[in-house]
Amino acid sequence: MKLIVFITTINILFIFNFKYAFAQRTYTNASFRAINNDKYFRFHYDNDFFTAYDQYYSQGITLDLVHPVLKRNPINWLLIKPFKPKVQYGVSFNLFGFTPKSILSDSILFGDRPFNANATLKFILIQNDAIKKQLITTALSVGVMGANAKGYQIQYNIHKWLNNPLPRGWQHQIKNDVILNYQLNYEKQLYGYKNNFLLSGIAEGRVGTVNNNVAVGFCAMAGSFAKRYTPISKPTRNKEIYVYFQNKVNFVGYDATMQGGIFNKTSPYVIAAKDINRLTYQADAGIVFNLKKVYLTYTQSYLTKEFATGSSHRWGGVSVGVGL
Repeated sequence: MKLIVFITTINILFIFNFKYAFAQRTYTNASFRAINNDKYFRFHYDNDFFTAYDQYYSQGITLDLVHPVLKRNPINWLLIKPFKPKVQYGVSFNLFGFTPKSILSDSILFGDRPFNANATLKFILIQNDAIKKQLITTALSVGVMGANAKGYQIQYNIHKWLNNPLPRGWQHQIKNDVILNYQLNYEKQLYGYKNNFLLSGIAEGRVGTVNNNVAVGFCAMAGSFAKRYTPISKPTRNKEIYVYFQNKVNFVGYDATMQGGIFNKTSPYVIAAKDINRLTYQADAGIVFNLKKVYLTYTQSYLTKEFATGSSHRWGGVSVGVGL
C-alpha cells in the first residue's frame, strides 16, 4: 500500500510541476469526479487566471444537473444504453472561450490561435456496471459557436471586474456556426485496493461539427472514497477525500475551435488543416473533498501544443457541487 501511495504522489507532483497544464474541456462525469448521489447540481469553472496566463483555452463554465426526472427527456432515445443497470440522466450547460496569446491587438495574429467561443446544452446518460467494473457515458451536445456565444462580452466584463487589460481582437473571431456533437466515454477498472486506490483504463470518442477525435489513457485515484462503478440509488458514503490524476493521448481529426465551423466558411482567420497537430497529450490532476452533500474540487491541467506554431498551455479549475 505504501508503494502505491508513493507512486501516486510522484505522478501527482509530476503533473503539477509541468511548465504548462491542461484538462479535457470539461468532462465532469468521469469516475474521479463522480458525486455519489442520484441527484445533484454542480458548478465547474476553468480559467488560466489560476496559473497567471491568459491565452488559448481562456475559460470554461459548466453547470451540471443529474436528476431522475430527466429520464423523461425525449432526447434520451438518441443516447446508447448498453448495460442493464440503473441509468443516471443529466443535462449540462457549457460555455468555453478561446483566445490567442495576446488579447491586446486589433489585428489578426497570424500563426496564433483564433478567437472562439462555444455555448452548448449537453444531454447525458451515465451507466455503471458493478459486475464488470466499468462505466460508460454518452452525451449529445447542441449549441452555437461564434459571436452568438457571447465570448467577447463575458471576457470583457470579467477583465473589467478584475481591473485587467480589456480584450481586443474579438472582431476576428471564428464566425457563427452550429454545434452538434456526439460523445462516448468508457472506463474499465484495471486494479483496485479497497476504497483507497483505483486504477482504470479510459477511452473516448467524439464526432460532430465541433470535435472529431479519439483518446485513450488511464486515470488513478488515491485516498478515501466511495466504491466506484456501482449504480447509484442513494448517497453511498458521507465523506470522501482523495487525489486523482489522468493521462490521455488524443488523436485529432477536426477541431472547429481552431479550424472554423464546417458550415460557415467566412471566418476571417482559421488554422489550416496541415498545421493542426494530430497527436496531443493531456494530463489532469486534482484534489476532491466530498463532505456529506457538499462536493469541492481543485484541478491543475496540461495539454501539449495543438498546432504547429503554438505552445503548451496551463490552467486551473474549481468545482462546487450539492446533493439534492
